Amino acid sequence: MIYAVIDTNVLISAALAKNPQTSIPSLVIESAFDNLYTPLFNEAIVKEYSEVLARPKLKIDKQKREILLDAFLSIGEFVFAPPTEISLPDPKDIMFYDVAFANQDKEASLVTGNTKHFPNCTFAITPRDFLERLHSNFAF
Repeated sequence: MIYAVIDTNVLISAALAKNPQTSIPSLVIESAFDNLYTPLFNEAIVKEYSEVLARPKLKIDKQKREILLDAFLSIGEFVFAPPTEISLPDPKDIMFYDVAFANQDKEASLVTGNTKHFPNCTFAITPRDFLERLHSNFAF
């Protein structure tokens, strides 16, 4: 099984996609529903997802965001991630790093649209690169 920590920017981009069939972030999220990978998260990540999805400026319908979040959480795994002492450009990103780092025994990826926020992090990859990894893993 492939494991991934999905940065909030990927989830939000998927929720806001005008054409989910061609949106890379949407395809990443849909791939979880197709059982191509297992999302990993902890309470801090779930709180971040909820808070950002509910931001009024995003105008994401309450029912849509609840369905998306409930469904996404139901197929993923809650994990414990001890805090690391890493310093990142955006301290709010540390929770995503910590969960992915704590699950390197599972080769967990950190899927983010902002790889620059994770300098020298070999497991932080773009949504496009993650999709390529998924498809190369499941090629027939």
